Amino acid sequence: MGYLNQNLLLIPGLICDDEVWAYPSKHLADIANISILPMNEAPTMQKLAAAVLKNSPDKFAIAGFSMGGYVALEVLRQAPERVTRIALLDTSSRKDTQEKSENRKAAISDCEEGRFGDLLDRFIPQLLTPKHLKGPLGKRVRTMGERIGSKLFADRHRAMLTRIDSREILKNTNIPVRAIVGRKDALTSVAEHEEIAALAPLGRLSIIEDCAHMPPLETPQATTALLRDWMRYD
Repeated sequence: MGYLNQNLLLIPGLICDDEVWAYPSKHLADIANISILPMNEAPTMQKLAAAVLKNSPDKFAIAGFSMGGYVALEVLRQAPERVTRIALLDTSSRKDTQEKSENRKAAISDCEEGRFGDLLDRFIPQLLTPKHLKGPLGKRVRTMGERIGSKLFADRHRAMLTRIDSREILKNTNIPVRAIVGRKDALTSVAEHEEIAALAPLGRLSIIEDCAHMPPLETPQATTALLRDWMRYD
């Protein structure tokens, strides 16, 4: 596959809007036609993926961060013939554990009962390494979360409760799959990304040192370099 002029879809994460992809989208624009797909309507994971497909070109590469990785995998499930390659950043191919499902339900309750600010106070420290949490990046993530707001945050959790296991999808795909994860990610483990890379016949693993759950923001240069490598890998 050619390196230049590919269509590239970027899918944000749970607490994110377009800003999470600001650096990679700018610095990959020389090799790809980039679209950042919003997740503004989120009744189910299946309908989120269907909306992505409706608003996408016939063929495309797709990179999903965190919740965006779940959406990207569902896109691959629904239209494998349209996806040329997939990058999965700080995410998982497994269905939620019971504990994670219960945590999502608790987060929905917090949003519905006016405790969104408290929820962000607890959630954001899990996303960044300590050196970035108390600085400008921590404030930037908090502001982004406030832009998302409690209703959409809860809706996204509801959609994730509908997510199904995607490991079989990875086993059966013959496209390049890149699993990228921060070494210090407290939400999705290195082991989950090792599994993604091992399941896919053309899977590769990339670990970013001294980084937590948000490589596109915390280590944007390294993340962009890895995505550039993935875009050229056959």
